[in-house]
Amino acid sequence: MIKRLTILISFLMGAVVALQAQEAKACFKSMPDSLCPLLSAVNRADFIDFLESKMKAEVTNNFGGKSEMTELTSDYLHVKMTPQSTWQMKLLAVSDTAKVICVVSTACAPACDSHIRFYTTDWAALPVSSYLPVLPTMNDFIAESADSVHTYGYQDACRQADMLLMKADLSAKEATLTFTFTTIDYMNKEAAEKLRPFVRRPVVYTWDGKSFR
Repeated sequence: MIKRLTILISFLMGAVVALQAQEAKACFKSMPDSLCPLLSAVNRADFIDFLESKMKAEVTNNFGGKSEMTELTSDYLHVKMTPQSTWQMKLLAVSDTAKVICVVSTACAPACDSHIRFYTTDWAALPVSSYLPVLPTMNDFIAESADSVHTYGYQDACRQADMLLMKADLSAKEATLTFTFTTIDYMNKEAAEKLRPFVRRPVVYTWDGKSFR
């Protein structure tokens, strides 16, 4: 009896692990085509089949270009959509049984800028402000000092940094969202070099079970 119970528990635990491993790829496969017109349902399924077969997960997308899935875990995936754009997805727990999907789309031309969206696991759109109440501002990335504010070069560089651009990255291993300042990549070289010494390290947000803080 004890042996049978042990076998049953082991089977159930294995089933739970197997189910969890299916979550990210199942959500990805069920994503409506309208949310990712570059990839067909066949493309998305092929990505997963290729990776699980230890092959390069590259497909010809709907626009005739190449797209590649570079990483897939139980709750995260990363796709290089084009040479200039990426797409990331992560499942985030909001309770013991419920999760939300966070999607980060990034385009680089050449400075990278990201857009973040949230969905239910059946792809109903959710308000971004509910799960990411406050985004970083320019001041979060620029280290101002008493000396720098009176420096002409610094002031001139700040005036040219007139648009906040940020690259967002979800972590494959942790429930974090990292913002990197990319405005400097679209500024002219001289202004960028003046501002570069004052640029802070990336800003990291952590998922607290309800939102990124």
